[in-house]
Amino acid sequence: MPKKENVRKMFDSIAGDYDRLNHILSLDVDKSWRKKAVKEIVGGSGAPLRILDMACGTGDFAMAIARDAVPGSRITGADISEGMLAGGRKKVEAAGLCDMISLEAGDCEHLDFPDGSFDRVSIAFGIRNFEHIDKGLSEMYRILRPGGKAVILELSVPGNPVLLAAYKLYFLHLLPVIGGLVSGDKDAYRYLPASVLGFPAPEKFKGMMREAGFSDVRATAMTFGICRMFTGIR
Repeated sequence: MPKKENVRKMFDSIAGDYDRLNHILSLDVDKSWRKKAVKEIVGGSGAPLRILDMACGTGDFAMAIARDAVPGSRITGADISEGMLAGGRKKVEAAGLCDMISLEAGDCEHLDFPDGSFDRVSIAFGIRNFEHIDKGLSEMYRILRPGGKAVILELSVPGNPVLLAAYKLYFLHLLPVIGGLVSGDKDAYRYLPASVLGFPAPEKFKGMMREAGFSDVRATAMTFGICRMFTGIR
């Protein structure tokens, strides 16, 4: 079965517990990472923005963007998991953000939007799950207007050997146990850390962004390098 279909089924199965587990397993540090990424997305813009949040999941990041964006901005979320989207739509409605956010089913490697449809494209902790990362980056570039910005937030591995050893102990051994107990799907929480460890190193990923066409590509390490924010300009 293709990776894409496996990923879709996996996220459908854990959708109900995904938000709670995210915050538990990251000790809520993920909220500070998202806050910095939101500032990168909406900061300095005095005009409403058209924003696409790829692999939007249950809408946490799209909602954070909407709360800080200039009034009149529109955030579109796209994800292949209907289970995640269903939870996200309920959250968006409960937060009173339906006028700013729409969540749609879509394959982020093959989007239906015309070229240059958005001012910003974002993705938080999702690009490592793509079957073809290069195709996802090419789609980001295509749907951005000239001068538009991509902001990618992704888990990474620390460079410090001591921190790396502790990180692997937690990610490879403790996380699957905790995730499995809460969600009932230990396999999903084995896949998630493996996907982080298999993600391209920062310099390699920056090179992939440049190959997709992006300029002024940058990487910012957060919390000792366990998360990185990548940015690039169309």
